[in-house]
Order: sequence, then C-alpha cells, then structure tokens
Amino acid sequence: MANNSITPYPFEAVIVDGGRIPFQRSGTGYKKLMAYDLGRMAIEGLIGRSALHESDIDQIIMGCVIQDVNTSNIARESALGAGLPNSIPAHTVTQACISSNQAISSAVNLIRTGQAKVVLAGGTETMSDIPIRFRRKFRRKLLDAQKYKSLSDWLSFFKGLRPSDLLPEVPAISEFSTGETMGESCDRMAAHFGISRKAQDKYSLRSHQLAAKATREGLLAPELLPAAVPPDFDTFVQDNGFREDTSMEKLAELPPAFIKPHGTITAGNSSFLTDGASASLIVEETKAHELGLVPKAYLREYTFVAQDPEDELLLGPAYATPQVLDRMGLSLSDIDVFEFHEAFAGQILTVLKALDSDAFARKKLDRSRKVGEIPMDKFNCWGGSLSLGHPFGATGARLVTTAANRLHHEDGQIALVAACAAGGQGHAMIIERYDG
Repeated sequence: MANNSITPYPFEAVIVDGGRIPFQRSGTGYKKLMAYDLGRMAIEGLIGRSALHESDIDQIIMGCVIQDVNTSNIARESALGAGLPNSIPAHTVTQACISSNQAISSAVNLIRTGQAKVVLAGGTETMSDIPIRFRRKFRRKLLDAQKYKSLSDWLSFFKGLRPSDLLPEVPAISEFSTGETMGESCDRMAAHFGISRKAQDKYSLRSHQLAAKATREGLLAPELLPAAVPPDFDTFVQDNGFREDTSMEKLAELPPAFIKPHGTITAGNSSFLTDGASASLIVEETKAHELGLVPKAYLREYTFVAQDPEDELLLGPAYATPQVLDRMGLSLSDIDVFEFHEAFAGQILTVLKALDSDAFARKKLDRSRKVGEIPMDKFNCWGGSLSLGHPFGATGARLVTTAANRLHHEDGQIALVAACAAGGQGHAMIIERYDG
C-alpha cells in the first residue's frame, strides 16, 4: 500500500511518538501512587523527549477503567499535574480493556474532521489503589444522615442495618450483566473451542520468553519512559512482570484459578494485575511537518464491535479483524505486524482458531470462508499482556506504539492491532508505516 493512498478523509492522522512508563506488577513499584501520578509521569516523559511545544496540543484524551472519584476526569488532572497549559481541554474515556484504543480513535476522529491538529491520547490504571467503598445500604444511610437534625434521628441511624452492611465493598471483577468473571468465561470458551491446558501454557511461556528477549536486546527501549517514584525517586526503567525463568514444568504445577478442579485457566496463563500508564502524540500529517515532527505511522481504518457477553465475552478480535481488513481491501497475508492484546492465553488461542475456522466464518461472520491463519512469526513478537502486563486503561496505546515501532524495526508496511474487552466488546485498527 502506498503512503499516498486515497482516503475519504480531508485530513490524515499520524502517530508521531508513543511511550509508557514501565509496567509494574500491582503492589510493587507504584503501590503508593495514584493512577493520576502514573498518567502524569507518562505525559511528562513523552512531552519531555518530544520536539513538540506544549502549547501546540489541542486536546488530551486518556482512558481509565477503575476510577478514583477524586480524579474522575483523570486526563485533566494528569495533564495539569504534568505541567501542561491549563488552556488545553482534556477528557477521560472508559471502555474496559480498550479504553486507550478509544482514546486514540477519538483523537483520529478529531483530526480527520479538522477539529484538532495535535492530540495527546493514552491511558492510565492502578490496581494497587482501587477505590473501596461502603456497601449500598450503609451508603444510603450516610446520605440520609446529611439531613438529620435531631438526636432521635441519629439514634435511628443503625436501625435496619446488619453488621455485614458495614463491611467494605471491593469493586467486582465479574461481568455485571452475567455475574461471571472473565476467567470463568474464558475457561468455558477455551473448552468449547478445544484449547488444551498444555497449549495455553505453551503460549504463555512464549510470551514471557519473547518479552525477556525484547528487553535484553533493547527492542522495547524506544517505548519505555523512565519513571522516578517519590519519595526516594527510585527510577524504574523496565517492566517487572515477565518471568524469564518460567518453564512448562513450572506452569504445569499451577492449579486452575477459576473453574476447579478441571479448568485450564491458571495464574500462569493469564494476564496479571498491573499498574502503568501510556501516552501517544496523534498529529495531523501536514501539521506534523510544519512543527518539524517525524511521523512513525498512519492510523488508518478502525472498528469497535460487540457480542454476547455470556458466550463470546473475549472474541471481539475475531469479529473486528475481518471488518478492518475488508474496509482496507486487505487480507491477513498483507499484514506484516500483528499486535493483539493477551487477556489470557486461552483467549488468544481461541481468537486465532476462530479466525482460521470456516465454520466460524459461515456461522458468525456471514462469510463463505475463513479469515485465515495468522503466522506466529509476525504475532506479538516482543511479548504481550501476559508477560508485559495489562493496566486496563493503558494497554491500547501500548499496542499501537509497539506496532508502529515494529513496522520500522522489521521493515514492515502494514500492522494490525486488535483487542478484546469486558462486556463482550472488541477493537481492531490498521496502521501503515510512514516513510515520508
């Protein structure tokens, strides 16, 4: 595909740069920080190494899933904390695991329609500092208490309350619509598609080994923004989630995590709770040249899809992938770089199997033949969410940044980014290398 491809949009969106603070397992390096702090550090790091002047930014969009009420518009708070001009509008989006995919897509829309020339898009998430609240019955009592005027009102405060009503309530990890956790759903889905425990462990091992290799060889360095953590300002320069010393034997020893005793999803073949933040600079092509910026890639067609969250919770990429390929007139053989979110090894293997299935194509995609087989030598070659980690609101921007960097490193032309999300949703985007 030529760089001067004709598109239906009056303005072209390109990614100039993208980065992330090193992802850390929850409860480790960033355990004393808020998601706001992580977002602030990602913005500071990216702007600090860019030739872009802060005043050139038109809007800021960030994704976040589990939000602190004190920083509900975390995009705005992170931007202010990073020292960006207070004249730049900022808003926060939430779409589960594809929140920063939505942030980037929204930036593309603003640029294509001429409403903005430069947008900072990314996401942030902490699982070390999630909001824990009182249960609903006790919350209602507390709200009613604001109207109390007499002693008798206060004496009736505990009437109708049980001791259990006073216990704290941790945010649920289950689907609100089904009551089932993502792990349980993935376990059922993997069983339905015939994905074995051994295959899942083997894929997980691959992810950890590739992440370790990419880290050793410095392949991830261009996307990592050193994070100095107060109060001692110890600086983190790499991810701490990948297990270079893991093995099939170690993975095989782990018990099922969700469906016991015969489930196949374990802690070893699932993405882990992660703290982190990411940011990217999305710029209108002509504006980038005016500012002396060198684009990395065009952001081409994208789509968001939704399926039944009970039976197809994590199959989004299998539906989204053929949509963006068709819109671009491409097939899987045209793709040089694949970057898919890895929620679980079972999820990834199910998506790959569905894409390579004629039966799935006929029954679910209304296509006469399968989408095709994705070659693994092009797939998540620098590790993925299973090994690098998955801060819910930040992963999408990581995928886009890694895909753009891989296109240049591997001398590729077209990349495909895809991800699943809670609620039975999914996303895919085509990225084309920019050669100037």
